[in-house]
Amino acid sequence: MSKKDSLLEGGNESGARKNSSVIPSTNNTSNPSSLADDSYDLTPADVLYNDGVSRSKYDPLFPEVEEVLGPTHAPPPCTLVWRDLAVHVTLKDGKLKRLVNNVGTVVDGEIAMNGQPVGDFMHLHSGYMHQEELFVDNLTVIEHLNVMARLRMDRRTSSIARKRRVNQLLRQLGLYNSRFTRIGGLDGRKTLSGGERKRLAFATELLTDPGLLFCDEPTTGLDSFSAQKLVSLLRASAAQGKTVICTIHQPSSELVALFDKLVLLAEGRVAYAGSAKGALGFFESLGYHCPITYNPTDYFIKILAMTPGSEAASRNAVKSICDRFAVSDAAKELDMEIHLEFHLMDHEDQARRQVSSKECFKAPFFYTKILWLIYRYFLVVIRDPRVQFIRILQKLAIALTAGLCFMGTARLTQDGIQDVQGALFIIIAENTFSPMYSVLNMFPEEFPLYHREIRAGLYATPEYYTARMVALFPGLVVEPALFTLVVYWIAGLRATAYAFGLTVFIAILVLNVAIACGSFFSCAFGSMPVAIAYLVPFDYALMMTSGIFIRLSTIPKYISWIRYISWLMYSNEAMSILQWDGVNNITCVPEGGAPCLSTGDEVLSVYDFTSSRFWSDVTALGILYIAFHLLALLALRHRTRRK
Repeated sequence: MSKKDSLLEGGNESGARKNSSVIPSTNNTSNPSSLADDSYDLTPADVLYNDGVSRSKYDPLFPEVEEVLGPTHAPPPCTLVWRDLAVHVTLKDGKLKRLVNNVGTVVDGEIAMNGQPVGDFMHLHSGYMHQEELFVDNLTVIEHLNVMARLRMDRRTSSIARKRRVNQLLRQLGLYNSRFTRIGGLDGRKTLSGGERKRLAFATELLTDPGLLFCDEPTTGLDSFSAQKLVSLLRASAAQGKTVICTIHQPSSELVALFDKLVLLAEGRVAYAGSAKGALGFFESLGYHCPITYNPTDYFIKILAMTPGSEAASRNAVKSICDRFAVSDAAKELDMEIHLEFHLMDHEDQARRQVSSKECFKAPFFYTKILWLIYRYFLVVIRDPRVQFIRILQKLAIALTAGLCFMGTARLTQDGIQDVQGALFIIIAENTFSPMYSVLNMFPEEFPLYHREIRAGLYATPEYYTARMVALFPGLVVEPALFTLVVYWIAGLRATAYAFGLTVFIAILVLNVAIACGSFFSCAFGSMPVAIAYLVPFDYALMMTSGIFIRLSTIPKYISWIRYISWLMYSNEAMSILQWDGVNNITCVPEGGAPCLSTGDEVLSVYDFTSSRFWSDVTALGILYIAFHLLALLALRHRTRRK
């Protein structure tokens, strides 16, 4: 089936799309620009003056653009062909149920784009506008397009080409005045409307100027005016040479008038495929006359829908309509065109086809992706008070309370021994449990957007995970350092720079290991309630083997192995060594036959700690940090592949 401009309710028994129209491309082979040179504001240097008239060199109508960027490259005509397709779903009992016959996603059958079976190259030549738009809400419009341009566009694209493309899209889609507006957020600021979010999703897909654009119910949730405006934009893209395949439910007659080709599906079969205007004539030939005051699409849906209580009669009517279309002249002409396309594809030179599919696209370097993902998520950290600011205030309040409780108790006496160990455990526990639980919902919240961008080929899982953790890192240093500083000095722990500095360092390590562990549970179980269900007993095992509640040597053999993965034990031993190693003047006043500890080594031996294991404990904390992050990364990759 030859689709001239766009397709509504995409899919049929066999279909093709040819288009020889082109629009200028913004990509060129200029050197990549630096990270800092990506402001999309027009500067005085970007404006040309001629006879007193200012003009932006981003305007594609001016010849100065070509002088700067060089000749543009026209996208090749986009041809999409499919035949004998069927969609199945796996039921709980393992059986397959056919949902759609000869239409839809590739399960059985053939589909090709530009003379080549579909594959990973599809994301280079096509865009996909989802029914539900997903964004990082705390970004502004310009920041979002900034990041997307860096992740999507050819790495050889110059900075000025990216600027020009983004400015063109902002103006064409009516988003220029909202470019500094946040997409969403929790701080009560002005955010984008539903229609603006749809247009931003549209702009995101148009950044790379794809020849083929899929739209999944783009008007869902929009009022009639916004829906009309969006579909008009889709039609304008089709008129410029793009192939637009769009599914839409219950459109108004005004929207239908904007589409050139229409496909109606019923019971998994094609009921009609052809021009939108010809649909009425086809149904009238079958005896179905649409009332003058009736919306034609509503009338088609009424005819093809299952009537409650009369399902058998409805199915027979639908079968009759589909059968009549299958033997119509339009269907026969369609089949001829499709067979011709596949015939030409089968006889095309295979090597030339493979070269043309790649089209010399150069994806951004992995470090470029990581840098821009860090930038994106660092903005989230700064602007989301739930992530850092409130948590730091909470840390300081808890630290002040705990420090006041231990004020003046850390003395070199028999009672002071317990007080010192209690203060150390407060530092360890506060930098373990609260941070670990705080990240359990971080990855599940981002899974929908993460899966969508992974499938679009924007980045790989290691790049995403690395960027997400690096963006959090400044807060993961500041939080434990502030907490330990307050508790340490108010409680009056060992007043040496060596002991204090390494205690802060270990506290930072503890919090980062806890974050790594929480990230692993978050990625592995996919939802906060399930992750908590498994994490709580794990926490109790860590506490019991920390050395504060029970001597490590008395723990039964079948459970004692847990201490080797307990960062609470390693950090407790390391901090205790910093407080007691070299101490020989503990006041000893025997009371009631209780043991009297006069040296730091004796204190350490009570907890089965050894002063020579300090750096071994620090090394173990580093190993656990790396191990938990690797497990989290593997769990995240497994979840992606399973999806």
